[in-house]
Amino acid sequence: MTSAAGTGRRRQDVVYRAGVYGRHPRVPTVYRALAREAERRLDARAHGYVAGGAGDEATQRADRTAFDRWSVVPRVLRDVSRRDTSVELFGRRLPAPVLLGPVGALELVHPEGDLAVARAAAAVGVPMVFSNQASVPMETTAAAMGDSPRWMQLYWSTSDELVESLLGRAEASGCDAVVVTLDTTMLGWRPRDLDLGHLPFALGKGIAQYTSDPVFRRLVEERAAATAARPTGAAAGPVDRQPRPNLAAVRALVGMARAWPGPLVENLRSPLPRAAVETFLSIYSRPSITWADLAWLRERTRLPIVLKGVLHPDDARRAVDEGVDGLVVSTHGGRQVDRSIAALDALPDVVDAVADRVPVLFDSGVRSGADVLVAVALGARAVLLGRPYAWGLGVAGEDGVRQVVEDVLGEFDLTLGLTGHTAVDQLTREALRRRP
Repeated sequence: MTSAAGTGRRRQDVVYRAGVYGRHPRVPTVYRALAREAERRLDARAHGYVAGGAGDEATQRADRTAFDRWSVVPRVLRDVSRRDTSVELFGRRLPAPVLLGPVGALELVHPEGDLAVARAAAAVGVPMVFSNQASVPMETTAAAMGDSPRWMQLYWSTSDELVESLLGRAEASGCDAVVVTLDTTMLGWRPRDLDLGHLPFALGKGIAQYTSDPVFRRLVEERAAATAARPTGAAAGPVDRQPRPNLAAVRALVGMARAWPGPLVENLRSPLPRAAVETFLSIYSRPSITWADLAWLRERTRLPIVLKGVLHPDDARRAVDEGVDGLVVSTHGGRQVDRSIAALDALPDVVDAVADRVPVLFDSGVRSGADVLVAVALGARAVLLGRPYAWGLGVAGEDGVRQVVEDVLGEFDLTLGLTGHTAVDQLTREALRRRP
């Protein structure tokens, strides 16, 4: 964390030494080129799911434009030869103010999905926030990370019993916190996915946390049994007329069968894989949650509770008054509400409202180490990285994720020093100027 060379210098040294032998980084080191390379390699559904936003994607653009409104003010003639990029969150010292945020259905991007991300995160030492919509059960990703830090994202299901089960599994998996995502109680209007008729969860992708859960499996079995017992004929109600089966439908059924634990051949004959998808679609997620539900959540976990998706200072104050342990200022990467306020524009007001009573984290629009510095200078304790590492996964698997994270950490370290700072807690709004 602290050395004469620093994270950035070490990362540069690795790249330039390899360059002597004609080797260059496996993935581009600047975001725009990385995103282009990922688009070239991924199919339309995978790319559309990760790249897409709500509506006309105005919020995505606003999240980036908000960064463009801030300039960093370098200071000179300060001894920055030794720098400490570490921060503390919930009693654990982290190497940098960066976590890997939850990204669902990563099997669309790479066959190893969350497992590759977990190994990369552990190698670098940054926390990974397990997605509630993961392609790998949390127990498997936790085992791959050893003692490295990990958090768990929670989408509040309509089944409180399932929520309680997921919380217990997160604790048993060694998670340091639970991140309750509040901005996705319903899926936003996402034209890229709609135009392709593509919802990965309907194909059995991104539901591994569910199919590995004993409560969910019981709900699936109950649903399948109820369907089998349903009477036929007029008493059964209107007939659900489906199009004639085609190759796409067959592939979908095979995908559902692969998503359900057990031998593929048996699953193809079983009603459970399809019932699992139907059960998931019926219980994800719960639009009726209110402030009153937080007390129920607090009674059922000893983990710190972090609320993700807070953009209004009044909501931030209310959350702290209700006893939550942290906040994430986020637009969900622009995927939920089009024409929303940009996350970075909301950050200073939320930080001021919280008044340092709990840590405020940030995501949405972060593309580089310099972006990390801007968000931290505006008051974020740490940032959650999303699309950049997903693109790295798509380009080069685990190695791609690791390189993207190392590049972000390296640039952050160098920018910290080049602006005249030697520690993260020295960063304040005085390091920035708002552009006219």
